[in-house]
Amino acid sequence: MTNHGWVLETRPVEKLDATCLAWREVPLSALGAGSVRVKTLMLSLDPTNRIWAGPTESYLPPVPLGTVMRGIAVGVVEESQHPGLQVGDVVQGMMGWQEQAVLPGASLNLLPKGVTPEQWFAVFGHIGLTAYFGLLEVGQAKAGETLVVSAAAGAVGSLVGQIGKILGMRVVGIAGGAEKCKWIVEELGFDAAIDYKCEKLGKRLRELCPNGIDVDFENVGGEIMDACLARLALRGRVVLCGMISQYNATAAPEGPRNLANVLMQRGRIEGFIVLDYLGRSGEAFEKLGEWVAAGKLKFATDVVVGLENAPLALDRLFIGANRGKLMVKVADIG
Repeated sequence: MTNHGWVLETRPVEKLDATCLAWREVPLSALGAGSVRVKTLMLSLDPTNRIWAGPTESYLPPVPLGTVMRGIAVGVVEESQHPGLQVGDVVQGMMGWQEQAVLPGASLNLLPKGVTPEQWFAVFGHIGLTAYFGLLEVGQAKAGETLVVSAAAGAVGSLVGQIGKILGMRVVGIAGGAEKCKWIVEELGFDAAIDYKCEKLGKRLRELCPNGIDVDFENVGGEIMDACLARLALRGRVVLCGMISQYNATAAPEGPRNLANVLMQRGRIEGFIVLDYLGRSGEAFEKLGEWVAAGKLKFATDVVVGLENAPLALDRLFIGANRGKLMVKVADIG
């Protein structure tokens, strides 16, 4: 039985791309007690892939060189030695950038019946949990407050803004390009959008957030975060979800210049990782499902076909080419 995948050969200096990865035949371990063999159907591409490939310890250890690139995927069970998983079950887990994987059954989660891999990654999986708990728990969002979301047309940001509107917040999204800005306002219901590529961010934030920013849901970092810190309202909260502008940097950033305003406004900056909330995932699934069914929560998917295209597709996240959740279709379920 042959299996192919992307193996991390060298640490990325800038991008994680095909210069760091090699397409290889990857052996599969024997199926032992409690394990399953899963065929990959859909691979999630996330900014954290770049972090995992680097040499620095994060919330997970770096991917060892010479091993399959780490990645979250949805697959179908094709062989099982686990009593709770049957052939044909559709599951999600850390399967990596490969066509098949042999994994402990206990490390996998069954997808709810009727939920497609695209729907799972776009709204119900780690993306939906990040948006839900990041805004409600870390951001302590409240009706009547002003929410600013960076990377607002991305997977997490597009959900955060809509959840903010469901809660009764005023929502301003920051995105790149007129098409994305139009989408988040006209289709997703954001109150306003700022095109950071052609508008003066500080000026537009002053105009659109005259009373300051109560919650900054930060996905980008760098200059965008700095501009939001300058407009933070009294007791404002910064939900530090990601800093994608920094991940490919070869030199240390200068650092935020407006931290003094956080002090003066008695603000709070808190980072979080969605793994901290996995034990409460059922709570989020219920609400997200309710909002989707009611038409209050929309989502977009950006699906690239073919695992061989994964390294090139990943760069779409860092140049802002994607809208909604980026993923790679690896195989059909049949």
